[in-house]
Amino acid sequence: MKLVLSESLNKDVKHMFCHCFVISYKYEKITVKSYMIQDMRIKRTYAFILINMLLIMINVSAQELEPRAYSNAPVGLNFVVSGYQYSEGGLLFDPAVPIIDANSEVNVGIFGYLRTLEVAGMSAKAGIVLAYADLYAQGILSGELRTRDVDGVADPSLYFNLNFYGSPAYKLNEFRKYQQDTIAGFTIKVTPPLGQYDKDKVINVGTNRWSIKPELGVSKAINRWVMEAMVAATYYTDNDEFDNNNVRSQDPVYSMQGHLTYTFANKIWLSYGATYFTGGKTSVNGMDSNDLQNNSRTGLTLAIPVNKYHSIKILSSVGLNTRTGTDYDSISIFWQYRWGAGL
Repeated sequence: MKLVLSESLNKDVKHMFCHCFVISYKYEKITVKSYMIQDMRIKRTYAFILINMLLIMINVSAQELEPRAYSNAPVGLNFVVSGYQYSEGGLLFDPAVPIIDANSEVNVGIFGYLRTLEVAGMSAKAGIVLAYADLYAQGILSGELRTRDVDGVADPSLYFNLNFYGSPAYKLNEFRKYQQDTIAGFTIKVTPPLGQYDKDKVINVGTNRWSIKPELGVSKAINRWVMEAMVAATYYTDNDEFDNNNVRSQDPVYSMQGHLTYTFANKIWLSYGATYFTGGKTSVNGMDSNDLQNNSRTGLTLAIPVNKYHSIKILSSVGLNTRTGTDYDSISIFWQYRWGAGL
């Protein structure tokens, strides 16, 4: 009888031990899986911020400040612009993401061409902007220093502007008599996925997706002062080759900006501007990331004409308020050459 009880007890103990081992194994497996998912989300959030930073600093995002974008010009003018932009600053993450001391530097070379046109008696502009960017970023992720250094050709931006009110299309001789009052117009920018992109890398200079940015603007001149206001939205297609074959989606970014410009007697002009933008939340394969943008920036632009063909433009901007993303400072210098229209 004792032997039977002992064997029965032994079986029960073995059963309890095996049951506890299975529970413990499943718990450890679930815990490891949970940590893996959390680590994946952290890495992807880190990647999202770097990607958005590249877009912002290459000037294809809603954060750009553009004074005198709706000014009138004689029909048939050609503009070539070449410049350099340097940006540096910190990266701000959600407090739940264990990334600290994150900062970045971006160097961008920019080349652009623009031509003034006539469309149904209204003044218009069409152009293209090309860029080559070099990004270095570092941060401490879960106690480990991470760095990223990438460079390459960025996606180009195609640009079309039409002033539908207060800005008739004039030849140079007629334009000399033109005095601006109130101008209203719209701009559309399209960014095709033609930049450097490697689907095996999370961070690339190119985006492997299309974006389109429609904008409405108004400009009011009072003597030497010009006041401007713009509202815009940037829409994105999906990147279906993000980090190999994952699908990365992004909500639209909504923005508004304003500028106050003063032109001196020697035709040098100085502009102060501010912009606010929100939206842009991203997801991968339907998994949302906590990277909603709700930021604002301000900046100064100084334009110095050298002669009727050449001019120099200097821009600087800083972040005012950053919820998530890039809290950076930026400075740019551009040389502009214009010709045509009987200059």
